[in-house]
Amino acid sequence: MGKTDPFTRENIAQGLLAAADEMFYSWGRTSQSTIIYEVLDYACGLTDANGNLIGQANGATMFLGAITFSAKAILKKFGKDKIKPGDVFLTNDPFTGAGTHLCDVAAVLPIFYHNELVSFAVNKGHWNEIGGKNLGSWSTDAEEIFQEGLQLPDIRIYDGGVFNESVRDIIGANCRTPDMTLGDLYGQTAALRIAQARVLELFDKYGRDEVLESMEFILENGRKTALLELSKMPKGVFEAEDLLDTEANGVNDIPVKVKVTITDEEFILDFTGTGKAVFAPINCSVYGAQSGARIAYSALLSPHTPPNDGFYSLLKVLVPEGCLFNAKSPYPVSCDWEPIQILIDVVMKALAEAVPERVPAGHFLSIIGTIVGGTDDKTGKPFVLCEPQAGGWGAGDIKDGESGLVAVCDGETFIVPVEVCEYRYPIRVEQFALNPKTGAGQFRGGHGLIRDYRILNSKAEVTTIASRHKIAPWGFAGGKDGSINDVQIYKKRSGEMKSAATWSHEPLEQGDLIRLISGGGGGYGNPKKRPAEKVLKDWEDGRITLEEAKKEYGIIIDEAAGKVDMEKTKAFRP
Repeated sequence: MGKTDPFTRENIAQGLLAAADEMFYSWGRTSQSTIIYEVLDYACGLTDANGNLIGQANGATMFLGAITFSAKAILKKFGKDKIKPGDVFLTNDPFTGAGTHLCDVAAVLPIFYHNELVSFAVNKGHWNEIGGKNLGSWSTDAEEIFQEGLQLPDIRIYDGGVFNESVRDIIGANCRTPDMTLGDLYGQTAALRIAQARVLELFDKYGRDEVLESMEFILENGRKTALLELSKMPKGVFEAEDLLDTEANGVNDIPVKVKVTITDEEFILDFTGTGKAVFAPINCSVYGAQSGARIAYSALLSPHTPPNDGFYSLLKVLVPEGCLFNAKSPYPVSCDWEPIQILIDVVMKALAEAVPERVPAGHFLSIIGTIVGGTDDKTGKPFVLCEPQAGGWGAGDIKDGESGLVAVCDGETFIVPVEVCEYRYPIRVEQFALNPKTGAGQFRGGHGLIRDYRILNSKAEVTTIASRHKIAPWGFAGGKDGSINDVQIYKKRSGEMKSAATWSHEPLEQGDLIRLISGGGGGYGNPKKRPAEKVLKDWEDGRITLEEAKKEYGIIIDEAAGKVDMEKTKAFRP
């Protein structure tokens, strides 16, 4: 493929990936929001001059499509002839390419080499505040996107290197924590320039033709890798359906359907039959659906292959306009992670029996996105804790499920550490423990978590939303279903503890408690086939009770002796 030798091509390819990684770490070190520097709810990557993804740093997997679509949205709006050196663009428009909700802002920097557009550096992350009707911007009861915050429809923030102070002032005036939000913007755009510098160093070192040829090679090699991995997959049509049981604005149980068609050259996901978009913030745009489809596709074909548009070229996504996964303005999308999550899950469910070695049982699925905020009594300034919750993943055909991991579309993100919560916010974390309820199986599901926040401020509010509140994660191959997600709120004044999947800016007072309970993953295989010594260890670790050991696994444990009573077990368990 051209004149560049394979060793040089590989050096350049790794150099491009390193540029994306350095951009990632630079933004993380310079941001102001815990959701960026602690949770890592952001992603960074590079494209070619046409917006095709070349390489992407690890980060929120839900942004796998965002790098590509954000760059292409800028190209579509402005064209290459109106883009110049020094420009930087911002977009959070879910319906033109940014892909997710308004808090997720993409910054796009065109890279020029000797006045030729050769690449784009793109990063996208969750700004803690971007206005809207509620503290923290995303809300669980929005009825239209105009309630969800400031929209940035593919605009210039730097024009030929000149910072647009008017845009800055508009952003600052429309959010409750302007210092934090603008601080994230400054760190975000500075990180783009780090990537730009590293890319230009590659061009200076190896030459224009060699770098551009290496970009083409990355895409072509990605396509070849995808074809190779697709050849290992069973061919045919596979279907599944489920319900999105997230509760918002009185909407419940939206049907979700997929038909997966695998051929020698295509991996087609058809979501015809999925329910229509609703006037509740549990829709996603077609670009969000594309990102979710990429996650499922990558996980099934080759999860360790670096993402690029060559690898994704075999993926075809069919989403009827106006359905849950292809909402248009003014439908709200601020909790779009819930439909994106179930999109991924239903694809995995469709292929579970066909490729059991590649698909675990169902996981807790929900981000259980949480905002705790208010006006700090000590500083008089607003505070916003925004974070995902971690939970239990499903078991596989050779292993127990993972415990305490974030949901699949949040990828490389984390939860905010206890110490940071208590230092940055008027909150005390009174419990952080495993949820013992999980799916029994030859391999058991992973455990969710229980996290208690005690409010120390005079007043606060909480917003949170969870799916899999009524429908537990699915077990597989004889394994039992996992456990549901739940959010409980204790009001000190009334002494009552209430449970719900969705809370919308619920008022809190000092002494009130928020209990976030994430579900356990589904089990894999007949529980009666789980070895007795593993059941005993689960009991010793407090993961199951004596009754559960007997009922679910057929194992009789002598509590006093601390061992399995083999004689009784043999009589009870065939």
